[in-house]
Amino acid sequence: MIDRLTAMMMVVVTFVSLLVHVYTIGYMADDPGYQRFFSYISLFTFSMLMLVMSNNFLQLFFGWEAVGLVSYLLIGFWFKRPTAIFANLKAFLVNRVGDFGFLLGIAAVLYFLNTLDYATAFAAAPSLVGKTLAITQNTQWDAATVICVLLFIGAMGKSAQVPLHVWLPDSMEGPTPISALIHAATMVTAGIFMVARMSPLFELSQGALSFVMVIGATGALFTGLIGIVQNDIKRVIAYSTLSQLGYMTVALGVSAYAGAVFHLMTHAFFKALLFLGAGSVIIAMHHEQDMRYMGGLRKYMPITWITMWIGSLALCAVPFTSGFYSKDAIIDAVGESHRWGSGYAYFCVMAGAFVTALYTFRQMYLTFHGKERFTVVEQHGHGHHDHDDHGHHKPGELAHAPHESPWVVTLPLVLLAIPSLLVGFFTVKPMLFGGWFGPAIHVDETHNVLGEMAKEFHGPASMALHGFSLFGPFGLVLLAFVITTYIYLFNPALADRIKGLLKPLWTVLDRKYWVDDVYFALFAKGSVKLGRLFWKAGDAAVIDGVMIDGTTAMTRRIASGVRRLQSGYLYQYAFAMIIGLILLLGGYWLFGPMLAAQ
Repeated sequence: MIDRLTAMMMVVVTFVSLLVHVYTIGYMADDPGYQRFFSYISLFTFSMLMLVMSNNFLQLFFGWEAVGLVSYLLIGFWFKRPTAIFANLKAFLVNRVGDFGFLLGIAAVLYFLNTLDYATAFAAAPSLVGKTLAITQNTQWDAATVICVLLFIGAMGKSAQVPLHVWLPDSMEGPTPISALIHAATMVTAGIFMVARMSPLFELSQGALSFVMVIGATGALFTGLIGIVQNDIKRVIAYSTLSQLGYMTVALGVSAYAGAVFHLMTHAFFKALLFLGAGSVIIAMHHEQDMRYMGGLRKYMPITWITMWIGSLALCAVPFTSGFYSKDAIIDAVGESHRWGSGYAYFCVMAGAFVTALYTFRQMYLTFHGKERFTVVEQHGHGHHDHDDHGHHKPGELAHAPHESPWVVTLPLVLLAIPSLLVGFFTVKPMLFGGWFGPAIHVDETHNVLGEMAKEFHGPASMALHGFSLFGPFGLVLLAFVITTYIYLFNPALADRIKGLLKPLWTVLDRKYWVDDVYFALFAKGSVKLGRLFWKAGDAAVIDGVMIDGTTAMTRRIASGVRRLQSGYLYQYAFAMIIGLILLLGGYWLFGPMLAAQ
């Protein structure tokens, strides 16, 4: 099914995938699993295209599961690293939780609409109004709400919405090209695309849309906050992905589906750019990912530096960059909405703009600006004076000075920087306000927030100029810019002082609100304990103890009893014959008269 929505997704997926493939040639050149990696990322792209081109729920589910499987293979690509294996298992299991909801949602569609074909299902969707589903004996649930919430639970797993977001930061254990592919073009965008595709169903349920909006808003603000305390260059970008996915989900929740997929598109370009840029830095730093051991890299890596700044400005939604058009439109759409929860959502997306700028500028300054926090150690023979126990350099020590990556790495960066700057300017009018998606996205007239905003829209240039107002999101970005510039360029010691003052808050963010710990203690440890209980009580005690060992023991007891009768001693046999004769005679004497009488 190729309509405008599918076409846009196909362009984004294939373009970003192509650049990731090119980049991989350089990044994975020395890796022993080079061929295996290419087979996986090609399969990944294929799975994603299957997902976006499907015209029925079954094929959608096939693509859905396939991207889940390939992400498992890719996150655990370096299978000798225990952390990578832990991360890929986590991603796989968390996604299965969402997929269970998704499968139930598809089952509910089949149950109520008797079809899995999109066109037929959407045409029949209005018949859901007034239908209910008895979840328990006393409760009747609205059918459309049940279907939409279940389908959205699937999207929460794939698109890493709170509380199923825990797998995404861990997926950084895979090689950098795959981080770019998972986080920009494929996998996480699947959930957003799916909800936009299901807009005729979601429009029937105000409750489900409020649920979507609140979940998205929570993710947009609270996962962004964790990004501020991260030191790993890739994890900062990972939390930024979680936050931006929150924005897309909020847009879906206020019925601005076009705004969500528009942000999906612009985000794909600048997020892929940021990841590939981070990969370029990691190559230059000999696979050191800790930003505390970087700094001053701009004079060594000018292309990476400039392209990453372009990506960062787009991420912070600075006017005229592509991120501005999509993110500002979402913030305005939430402001226009009167749906339950929109006040909370508006607060979250506004505060999120400030938080985004904070961690983004912090990352750029720590990596490219300020003084160098690494030393170049010349190696003389095989002396161990500059190594730690494993023969690696200590943190912050490099064998030779960092230098710009080869063209096979920098060319994709330049090609992604161009749409990160320009694509929003040229596409904002048709995609958001020109009805470019046509019948692919269905919005009820009563909730058409983008339609309301279109009355105020006077072209991309004036929108950007309006965006420079200090009382909107741009003012918050500017404030974050001033704060981070002062701290990281002029007074680096201040950062640690602030951390000391806000120790409790820092701990909460550093522990990621303890969500991972609770899941690990409850589900991982709980499953192990449950398994151990079944093994000890069921397997060992009942099956082995009673059924298997019990029957053999009984057989052995009977056999040893019978064995005593056959000893081979003559006097025992004679004794037995005499006893037998006495019993026979006694029996005859007792029962003989009775038998004769009969």
